[in-house]
Amino acid sequence: MRITSTSCICPVLVCLCFVQRCYGAAHHGSIKVTRNQTKHVEGETEVHHRPKRGWVWNQFFVLEEHMGPDPQYVGKLHSNSDKGDGSVKYILTGEGAGTIFIIDDTTGDIHSTKSLDREQKTHYVLHAQAIDRRTNKPLEPESEFIIKVQDINDNAPKFTDGPYIVTVPEMSEMGTSVLQVTATDADDPTYGNSARVVYSILQGQPYFSVDPKTEHYQLYVPESAQVGSAVGKIKANDADTGSNADMKYTIINGDGSGVFSISTDKETREGILSLKKPLNYEKKKSYTLNIEGANTHLDFRFSHLGPFKDVTMLKIIVGDVDEPPLFTMPSYVMEVYENAKIGTAVGTVTAQDPDTANSLVRYFIDHNTEEDRYFTIDASTGTIKTAKTFDREETPWYNITVAASEIDNPGLVSHVPVGVRILDVNDNPPELAREYDVVVCENAKPGQVIQTITATDKDYSANGARFHFSLDERLSLNPNFTLRDNEDNTASILTRRRRYSRTTQDIYYLPVLISDGGVPPLSSSSTLTIRVCACERDGRVRTCHAEAFLSSAGLSTGALIAILLCVVILLVFSLAIVVLFITLRRSKKEPLIISEEDVRENVVTYDDEGGGEEDTEAFDITALRNPSAAEELKYRRDVRPEVKPVPRHHPSSSLDSIDVQEFIKQRLAEADLDPSVPPYDSLQTYAYEGHRSEAGSISSLDSATTHSDQDYNYLGDWGPEFKKLAELYGEIESERTT
Repeated sequence: MRITSTSCICPVLVCLCFVQRCYGAAHHGSIKVTRNQTKHVEGETEVHHRPKRGWVWNQFFVLEEHMGPDPQYVGKLHSNSDKGDGSVKYILTGEGAGTIFIIDDTTGDIHSTKSLDREQKTHYVLHAQAIDRRTNKPLEPESEFIIKVQDINDNAPKFTDGPYIVTVPEMSEMGTSVLQVTATDADDPTYGNSARVVYSILQGQPYFSVDPKTEHYQLYVPESAQVGSAVGKIKANDADTGSNADMKYTIINGDGSGVFSISTDKETREGILSLKKPLNYEKKKSYTLNIEGANTHLDFRFSHLGPFKDVTMLKIIVGDVDEPPLFTMPSYVMEVYENAKIGTAVGTVTAQDPDTANSLVRYFIDHNTEEDRYFTIDASTGTIKTAKTFDREETPWYNITVAASEIDNPGLVSHVPVGVRILDVNDNPPELAREYDVVVCENAKPGQVIQTITATDKDYSANGARFHFSLDERLSLNPNFTLRDNEDNTASILTRRRRYSRTTQDIYYLPVLISDGGVPPLSSSSTLTIRVCACERDGRVRTCHAEAFLSSAGLSTGALIAILLCVVILLVFSLAIVVLFITLRRSKKEPLIISEEDVRENVVTYDDEGGGEEDTEAFDITALRNPSAAEELKYRRDVRPEVKPVPRHHPSSSLDSIDVQEFIKQRLAEADLDPSVPPYDSLQTYAYEGHRSEAGSISSLDSATTHSDQDYNYLGDWGPEFKKLAELYGEIESERTT
C-alpha cells in the first residue's frame, strides 16, 4: 500500500542502523549428560531408560561466516567407556558429516571446515556413535544431536518499497501523520539485536520526525473530542480501478480498538476513524491501532497473486486540553436532621482540576430553584451548610446543583447534583387517625367493646411507630366507659355498666391520652364523643334522636295534658287562619274597570280627554285646592271603620250633566265608608300649600309664561353628579339671553 497526496514535496532520507550484542565465538563450558540424555534445538531432553550409557560433550554452536585459516572448533564427544587408551572409536554421521563437520575418531573433537550462512541454513542434525576399535562393536547406542548456526549481524535492513514520495497539506497540525515506512532485516530476531531496526531522519529536521521504533502513521486527537465524531481519515492505494479497487477497512487489534471505530467511505475509498469512548489525556496519552485494508471484490483466477489486503499501524496521540474541574463522584447524597440550626454542616463536595496544571477550584450553588436557597457552600472547601430550618413533614428531600470552576479560568464550569435527605426528629405528637362516631346501645352490657380506635403520627415510623393509649389519670375514674390498649397500635373502648338511657343522658365525653415511642416520647389528648342510641336485639342502631315516651319515659299526667293542649291550640289557630283567608278571598270587591291588557294592574282607563289647562268648563280644579272640601269626609285609615257600608247610588242622569267634583266626592266617600275592602286606601291631599306662603306656588301651571331670573351657574360647583343638570340649565339660560 502506498500513501499519496498532492502538495509540496520535501525529501527525507532515512538511515537504518543496527545494534549487535557481542557474544563469544565459542562456548567451552562442558555439560555432562547422564543416562544418555539427548540435546534438542528447543533445549528439551528426551530420557531413554537404559543403564550403563552416558555422553559428555560441549554445547554445539558454530558461528556463521567464519573466515579463519583453521577449521572452526564446534565441540567434543566423550563416552564413559573411554579410558583414554584409544580403544574407543567415535563415528559421526548425518547432515554435513565428513564434508562440513569432521570428527577426530580418537578424541571425539568436532570441527567445521567451511564458512556457514545462517540465513541459508540455521542448524544441522547429526548422529554420533562410540564403538570398540578392535571388535567394531558399538559401546553406546547411536545418539542424535544438533549443531546450531549462531547468527552474527551480517545483514543490513532493507526497505520493502521506495523511494517514497508524499505530500503534506499546508497548515497541518503538529503531529499529523505523513508516511509509514517499513524495513526488514534478515538476521535472527531471536538472538541478540542483530535484527532490530531503528529509524532516524538524516535530512528534513526540524519539520519532520520519525518514531525510532516503528515510523507508523500518527494522528492527533484532542481529549475534548466528542464521542461519535470523526477524528481522522486513512487511505490505502490500489493500482486497480473501478470495483476492483473497492476496499473495506477494519481494526484488527491494538489497545485502542475499544476506543475507536473505523468505517469505509465508498466514494472516496477512505477509512473514517470515529471516537467510541471519551478520551482522557491524564489517564492515557496515546493509542495504537492495526488497521487492515482489504479488497471487497476478489477474482479467484488471480488468487495466487494475493493476499489482496494490507495492514498498517496507526498511532493516535491524545492532545491535552484545559478541562473543567472534575468532581470525585457523579452525584452526592447528604443528610441533615430537621429543626437543625442555621449554619449546620450538611456535607462536602470535592472537585479537582484534571489537567496537569492542577489549578485551584472555586465552588458555588446554582440558585435556579427555591430549594437551592436553603443551603450555602464554602467557596474554598466545598462544605455545604443550612441556610434555613427544615420540617421533614413538609419537605423530606431537597435537590440542589453545585458548580465548580477553575480560579484561573472561571469559564470552565462543571456541575454535580446533590440530594439532601431531611432526617426525622420526633417533633409531632400522635393523634387519632380520624374523627370517630362512637355509639353505645341502651341495652349494652358491661365489658362490651363499642369502638376500636387507631392513631397516626406525622413523624417517620422510626420515631413513634408504637402508640400507647390510656385514659387521663388526672381525671377521676370514669364509671361509664374504660379503655384497653391492644398493644398493636389500636385501643378498644369498653362499657363499664349495664344499660344507658337517652332520656337521662344522650351524650358522653371520654378523654383519651395517646403517646408515641420516640425519643423523647410525645403525647396528645383527644376527646371521644359517645352517643347513646336505641338498638335492636342484634345490635343494629335504630335511632339516636332524643324522643318523648309515654310510659317508658316516666312523664307525669299533667305534663302529657299540657303537651296535648299545646298541640290542640296550634291546630285550632292554624284552622282559624285558613278560614279567615278563605273569607277574605270571597268578600273581596271587584275593581271598577278591568284592564283589557293585564288584570294585575290597577289602571283605570278614561276615554274622554279634557280641554287642557285652558278648559275651565269640564272640571273645576279649584275644588281640589279647597282645604275645606278635602277635610269634610276624611277618616283615619290605620283602623277598620266601625260604620256599616252605605248603599251605592248611581244617578240616572247622563254623563254630560254629571258634576265631576261631585262624582269624585261621592266615590271617595263610598270607598271610605266601605269597611270590607282591604287595604283601606286613603287619599292624601297635596294640592293645598297652606296660608301666607312666601315662596308662592311651585306649580308649572303658574310659570308657563314667566321667566325666572335665577342664576344656575352654581350647579357646576356641585360635582359630577349634577353635571348634566348644569348643562341643561346652562343651555336654557343661554337661549334666554339670546
